[in-house]
Amino acid sequence: MKTLLKNRELSAFLAILALFAVLVALNPSYFSLQTLGMIFASSQILILLAIGAALVMLTRNIDVSVGSTVGLSAIAVGVALNGGYSLPVSILFALSIGALAGAFNGFLVVGLRIPAIVATLGTLGLYRGAMLLWTGGKWIEGLPPGLKSLSEPAAVGVSPLGMVVLTIAATGAWTLSRTAFGRDFYAVGDNLAAARQLGVAVNRTRMIAFTLNGMLAACAGIVFAAQIGFVPNQTGSGLEMKAIAACVLGGISLLGGTGTLIGALLGAFFLTQIDTVLVLFRLPAWWNDFIAGLVLLGVLVLDGRLRQALARHQRALKYGRFQPGNRGGKHVTPFPKRKKEVA
Repeated sequence: MKTLLKNRELSAFLAILALFAVLVALNPSYFSLQTLGMIFASSQILILLAIGAALVMLTRNIDVSVGSTVGLSAIAVGVALNGGYSLPVSILFALSIGALAGAFNGFLVVGLRIPAIVATLGTLGLYRGAMLLWTGGKWIEGLPPGLKSLSEPAAVGVSPLGMVVLTIAATGAWTLSRTAFGRDFYAVGDNLAAARQLGVAVNRTRMIAFTLNGMLAACAGIVFAAQIGFVPNQTGSGLEMKAIAACVLGGISLLGGTGTLIGALLGAFFLTQIDTVLVLFRLPAWWNDFIAGLVLLGVLVLDGRLRQALARHQRALKYGRFQPGNRGGKHVTPFPKRKKEVA
């Protein structure tokens, strides 16, 4: 039990296996690589958003505008392609839009010292409005086949965009765990004052976190446009909450300084897996958010209870309230009794 509590990635992975086992038990025909590939393809957007949200949350901030950034970036790549620009130029344009959106969020939080939740709530509406003004409220349709081909299965049933997602996740996880640059994110989120004393560029790290978050949201917008083949005027709506939920499920702390990108990836996969299971069993679409929210609340409540119990156990051991294996629960005095002083 202690191992599961300390290793949230393992907990998320076991939850994925358990849900997959339930799916196979109800219908053995779903036991195939095709099902796994379908779930991964559906989870690519949320994985990218969860990785970006994790970077921001590690620095003890939060960004609730990424859904609007996804829509704005998807519109950018669609408009550029329909305007006659090449695919690489269009993708670079969309990534630039996402980076600028993320950097502006960072400027509001770091430069103007506006609380992150307030700043990004404002930009959520700002970017959504800019998206609608740009398109006049219309959908972007008729995207070229070159973009759509990026989401088609290639090597081992994984699309080129899927390979990019896995590469981003692996590179990010290695960077955070193995480099001084990555450890700065944890230092900033864990103890801001101590990070400054250690010479960590606190403001720069937070700006980088927001900017990368915007770029990853732009990547998610590109993946969305490639998979769907068009861009509705409500693209990205509600994805910000799912990204945060995926991070929490994967062990990213809302208080900063704790968690890994692999955990965020597994949390995103698990949430997408729930949606896929509902689709496979032909349940109405309006059940998706309800069940996903119910599962999230259940996991958080159970996790909180278990962590409290573990903390009480550790405090009791530290102060000698009881000893391991003492079934009688007898009190053990932490300090030896003092000898009576002789008058």
